[in-house]
Amino acid sequence: MSQQSSFHIQPFSLAAYGWDEACEHAFTPHRAAGLIPARIVRAERGSCEAVTDAGIVRAEIPGTAGQGEPLSAPCTGDWAALRPATTSHGPVLHALLPRRTALVRSTASRTSHGQVLAANLDTAVVTVSLAAPLKHGRTERMLALAWESGARPVLVLTKADQCADVQSAAAEVSEVAPGTDVLVTSAVTGEGLDTLTAVLSGTIVLLGPSGAGKSTLGNQLLGEDRLATGAVREVDGKGRHTTAWRELLPLPGGGVLLDTPGLRAIGLHDAQDGLEQTFADIECLAQDCRFTDCAHLGEPGCAVLAGVEAGEIPRRRLDSYQRLLRENAYAASRSDARLRAGREAAKKGIAQKLRATYQFRERQQ
Repeated sequence: MSQQSSFHIQPFSLAAYGWDEACEHAFTPHRAAGLIPARIVRAERGSCEAVTDAGIVRAEIPGTAGQGEPLSAPCTGDWAALRPATTSHGPVLHALLPRRTALVRSTASRTSHGQVLAANLDTAVVTVSLAAPLKHGRTERMLALAWESGARPVLVLTKADQCADVQSAAAEVSEVAPGTDVLVTSAVTGEGLDTLTAVLSGTIVLLGPSGAGKSTLGNQLLGEDRLATGAVREVDGKGRHTTAWRELLPLPGGGVLLDTPGLRAIGLHDAQDGLEQTFADIECLAQDCRFTDCAHLGEPGCAVLAGVEAGEIPRRRLDSYQRLLRENAYAASRSDARLRAGREAAKKGIAQKLRATYQFRERQQ
């Protein structure tokens, strides 16, 4: 970005955190109101740390922010308008700029709300460790989450130095990631790190379970050990959650890194588009099904089941697709009264049929 831009690049600058002309345009009415631009680098209950052109500040989050709609609550990566500090009070978050992208998962509780993990992302790096048994179902979940966010997914295989057959493992993982760049890396040997750096851009989020090597990979991108790393159990390849919160860190070559804690629960929330992208191979076959509403459960003329029988699609992958579709539909029904009513009606219909069956059997005895 040139010095002739409509906003200045200062020694400690929002430009290093991704501020651009689009942000400047969106902020125009807030600047006219005397507010200052900032990007949230860490969000907590009641307050947040935000970067401004003057440095890092701690701003109060009013009690009304996000009330009634958790998806609108401030989170890491949000661009914000802050009311400047006064002699009697610190800075206060006044408003959030519209999000371009957002990484959202279903909450661990049984409410219908989603949880925004990060906002305004450009690249979502899904990490998979080659030092542990491959779990394709988990990888597909992560990819659906990444695709749904609006960011560009990149699947990174870490710890290649601990894998006996890297080529075979990479080919296996590539089959569950259609349309996604799959890169092989090793923090020990340096394999693939130059290629990875070349394909990353903008605000980059690292996703994956504990022990996948996210923090180690992040340190390689940062060029220094800024992120804590921990040991991994040899039994199952799982690690401790060394990252306790989400935070933004500028990268030396440009761009911003967002490190996240290992995700234990990866519930989908309104991720239909993400599922269609993740399972694009199945979606493509489904276009040739006889019925447009084919569920691929045994209907005549099902092109997807024919693809499974022909070996084009593994049965495991179709099962994973259907399982995630059911989960996503259930999550949607919890927040949509019409869908929820339809699900309850279907359950009642099944119960009525079962009762009728039992009553018929009793009369025959």
